Amino acid sequence: MRIAIYGQYYKDNTEDIIDKVLRVFNEYNPEIAFEANFYNVLNEKQLLKSPYKVFAGHEDLDTGFDMFISIGGDGTMLRAATFVRDKNIPILGINAGRLGFLATVQQENIENLLPLLFENKYKISPRTLLTLSYEGHNPAPDELDYALNEITVSRKDTTSMITIETKLNGEYLNSYWADGLILSTPTGSTGYSLSCGGPVLMPEVNSLVITPIAPHNLNARPLVIPDDTEIQLKVTGREPQHLISLDSRIITVDTETILHIKKTPFKINLVEFPEEKFLNTLRKKLLWGEDKRN
Repeated sequence: MRIAIYGQYYKDNTEDIIDKVLRVFNEYNPEIAFEANFYNVLNEKQLLKSPYKVFAGHEDLDTGFDMFISIGGDGTMLRAATFVRDKNIPILGINAGRLGFLATVQQENIENLLPLLFENKYKISPRTLLTLSYEGHNPAPDELDYALNEITVSRKDTTSMITIETKLNGEYLNSYWADGLILSTPTGSTGYSLSCGGPVLMPEVNSLVITPIAPHNLNARPLVIPDDTEIQLKVTGREPQHLISLDSRIITVDTETILHIKKTPFKINLVEFPEEKFLNTLRKKLLWGEDKRN
């Protein structure tokens, strides 16, 4: 088995996580490659007792890799997806952060769950992504134009609201007068959309969520739509530009630009263990059932 390992930051618990991961791997002897920057950090901290292969980006990952391990929080998992992209390498998230809807393997469970990778006792959970295009948008080869969680339009350089004219498959839906608009995948429904009042979607449903951010019209509610819908947005406002975020990546676009958003032809595959299913994670993270009156 060939395994790629990635992390964005060094935290207080990184040493313990790396120690547990490598202890398990020493029993099964997979071929391991670390992301170059993360590898350098671990070497500086003297956490690696022997040299390993490294990779620097998407192009260095070939389809011969069987697993991509992300060590960090959900933000690190989103970044991990930019390495894998359309190569169908399953991503496993080890949670070194706090909430962790995507990075579901907790630090204390590493030694129990990682051996299941080698025993083929895990499930693949395919996740939908969204892609963005507009006239004049010619992304460079290393520029990413898709998102695993959400694509969001929002105001820039102003406290005034913006108007987001929205069409679904060419048919007019609404003009949202708000601070912004979130277009969320099922994966992203537990993120920014949820904090703005959007619903939680199960990962396997074929739907997207449109969630307004602080709408002026209080009857503008989140809307669930089929994921094969092509969404068209046009933003107007007092400033000449507005912001678009694709997960954590932000770009600036001129107002009046017609934005086209749809799902990508490929999906990201996340690893799910029986002990860490989505409903278990949802219940733990949202503290459902913790009310003693239940």
